Amino acid sequence: MREALAGLTVRGRLFLAAGVTTVVCAMIVGQTPLVRIGVLVTALPLLAAVWIGRSRYRLALTRTVSPQLVAAGQPAEVQLTLTNESRTPTGVLLLEDHLPYVLGTRPRFVLEGIGHGWRRHVTYQVRSEVRGHFDVGPMSVRVTDPFGFVELGRAFHTTASLTVTPRTVTLPGIPLGGAWTGSGDNRPRAFATGSAEDVTVREYRRGDDLRRVHWRSSARVGELMVRREEQPWQSRATVFLDNRLVSHRGQGVASSLEAAVSAAASVAVHLSQRGYAVRLVTASGEDQGAAWHSRSAGVNTAPLLEALAVVQVEHSARLDTSWISDEPGHGGLLLAVLGAVTDNDGPFLKRLQHHAATSAAITLDVDAWAPHLAQSADKLAATALAATGWRAVTLRPGDHLEVVWQELGRLSTRQQVGA
Repeated sequence: MREALAGLTVRGRLFLAAGVTTVVCAMIVGQTPLVRIGVLVTALPLLAAVWIGRSRYRLALTRTVSPQLVAAGQPAEVQLTLTNESRTPTGVLLLEDHLPYVLGTRPRFVLEGIGHGWRRHVTYQVRSEVRGHFDVGPMSVRVTDPFGFVELGRAFHTTASLTVTPRTVTLPGIPLGGAWTGSGDNRPRAFATGSAEDVTVREYRRGDDLRRVHWRSSARVGELMVRREEQPWQSRATVFLDNRLVSHRGQGVASSLEAAVSAAASVAVHLSQRGYAVRLVTASGEDQGAAWHSRSAGVNTAPLLEALAVVQVEHSARLDTSWISDEPGHGGLLLAVLGAVTDNDGPFLKRLQHHAATSAAITLDVDAWAPHLAQSADKLAATALAATGWRAVTLRPGDHLEVVWQELGRLSTRQQVGA
């Protein structure tokens, strides 16, 4: 009851004040009919408060976001289903769904009262120009009486997830050489022992069935090896994204980091669609959710895009090297998306090149993203990489990624002809 009285609206408080004033004035002047009118006016908001306070509303809310994975700038639809599970019909319902500001303004709806078991469906669209993982909700509901005297708040604490992935562009097929034609770290190892038990094996990776461990080969090489019977040979590719703060310029969606994330997403989707098992690696190391998996391109791109959707700037200037194997060519095709390159990055880049069968890079001219800043990169990344044997092209603001990608293909062709 206290909650209902505290929920009196401006209209309810005005009626209550007017009724009391009428009763007092009528008693002073001796007008009995006015006393009755004043009592009636006073009783209306009080009766509404009693009715609302004793009502036991049981409202159920179901929220569905479709699709749950959407590219930046594309809309997603949110569907709300509100059900009255109590026997008491509701009054007017005022709905407000809470949203992060990047998804737009909070949607508000007014629904007429719904009876027992009735349902109401409401849909609205959200759109974000910024990548990321967002929670849609919770929903707040305000219930009013038919006269608008009392308004009580209710809240649903459930939320639904929406992941906004980076923008991607369709890239044309280009010859990159090496792993592009089928060679990669997935090349099997054959151990000839001169017996009928010869098998083809590969290194053990997290998630492999321990029943497939080949113990004789494991003892020979000093590490766990698993059988590869009836396994297709699939080329592998690593997309490395340098997301360090020191490597990029600009802020927000107009920064060089966002351009790098979008380029990495486009390359990852393209390679996955071309049949590669693609993994994502950032400056802080390998993302386990976007690691190599034996799955189709349609299934593989989702975890890659989800990982890129939540990539944040890495404040440490250190590059994690724990994921790099010391075995030459173990990484298959390596496609790096880099910002500014300094002399301190030289050992890391050399180790990357040693790790991969084929190494190529898209480098960003980061100073072009913030020409007003006095600081600049030590050297243009593409020039530094080309000097060490990488195949590298430069991406600047306003450049079309598909054109730069084709230039990388032409560079690869010229190097192959020259070889």
